Amino acid sequence: MKSTIIRATAASNKIRVFVANTTAMIDKVHKLHETSPVAIAALGRTLTATSIMGLMLKSEKEKITVNINGGGPLGPIVVVGNSKGNVKGYVSHPNTESTNLYPGKLDVGSAVGRDGSITVIKDLGLRDPYVGSYPLVTGEIAEDFAAYFTFSEQQPSGVALGVLIDVDYTIKAAGGYIVQVLPGIDEETLTKLEDKLASLEPITSIIEKKSTPEEMLDYILGEMEPTILESYEVDFICDCNEERLEQVLISIGEKDLREITEEDKKAELVCHFCNKKYQFNEEQLRKLLDEVIQKN
Repeated sequence: MKSTIIRATAASNKIRVFVANTTAMIDKVHKLHETSPVAIAALGRTLTATSIMGLMLKSEKEKITVNINGGGPLGPIVVVGNSKGNVKGYVSHPNTESTNLYPGKLDVGSAVGRDGSITVIKDLGLRDPYVGSYPLVTGEIAEDFAAYFTFSEQQPSGVALGVLIDVDYTIKAAGGYIVQVLPGIDEETLTKLEDKLASLEPITSIIEKKSTPEEMLDYILGEMEPTILESYEVDFICDCNEERLEQVLISIGEKDLREITEEDKKAELVCHFCNKKYQFNEEQLRKLLDEVIQKN
């Protein structure tokens, strides 16, 4: 089943909600980056949330970058998303191991760390991007996104994100939801919503039982008469290419590029996001070196 996110409203347009089943996408990333269980749990949660936030963008050219750095052994988590909900991302130390908080529950918070912040950069096509940041609350990712929305964007939000790993280390379930209250919501509806979200079982259990986002939505907010507005297929897609990696080599400067060209006579660069390797021979390096010299 392809990874899918639905956008809906509920309670007579007083609530907006995004519900995601991203199991296929997170399994793809898990294999691509050969991540440990705790690494894919943290990265997978961030990928799902960023995919949803990408769908919140208003223009096709807009992009969003999420950086979570809590000072823990996983290192920074970086995810980039576009307005179609497609994402790319990586965790700095994908082989990090972790203890469990209790059987079946990884200690993601300790692996991410809590001494840092979640930073969201939105490239809206303007001269300067929008940058919002908020201190990490738990390092468990979902609570950190909820705090970011509430305090940095002044948008009260309920966030649940999860990745369930099977005994054979495959991804059994992944996804989540972001529920946001809209202006004009009455106290009774707000209380009802808060009580409902507080009573829900873990999101991965919901995904296991209600595999489609439509079923998940009905389970989460069915009594509030949700209306589905749109459904999106999302995926992990990297847009790296040789030209971009050439610019990386050019950016290191004439001295270092000359050293690589004359001493190593070749270079290999690896894309952080998808692990694709790019090889540059001596002829290619000399062309790039000439380009740097001409610019200087």
